[in-house]
Amino acid sequence: MSTKQLKLKIVTPEKLVLEELVESVTLPTLEGEITILPEHVPIIAGLKSGDIVALANGEHVPYAVVGGFVEVKKEDLPAQAGGITTVAILADFAEHITDITDEAIEKAKARSLELQKLAENKEVVDYEHFASELERSLTRVKIADKWKTRRYRK
Repeated sequence: MSTKQLKLKIVTPEKLVLEELVESVTLPTLEGEITILPEHVPIIAGLKSGDIVALANGEHVPYAVVGGFVEVKKEDLPAQAGGITTVAILADFAEHITDITDEAIEKAKARSLELQKLAENKEVVDYEHFASELERSLTRVKIADKWKTRRYRK
């Protein structure tokens, strides 16, 4: 195992979702999927819906994510001679794949169909709210299906 690690922090408006040291993190930016390794160049990028996959102790740690930003920067810490690369993800929504149960998937599917019908109604004033909630529901379903047969850390 490499001694160099990243400090990964995933935060939503509601809570701190994850904070731990990882070997790498792959995430969906608006420009495409990227993988961040220790000593990555500093960046700030927008996130699109998809999955964030951290590699911790050789195991995949997947999260569903909807929107937000990622900031990669190098922090100089006294304990670390070369500093540590920090990856801060500020997401509109993020949850670990184990939190997406079969019941939650069925509810998300039903809610997405309901929201699609509501969004078609031209009298609905809050279209943006419905669109973001629809995106969240569809992302949960897509990511849960993707990771259903794969191995990952809980």
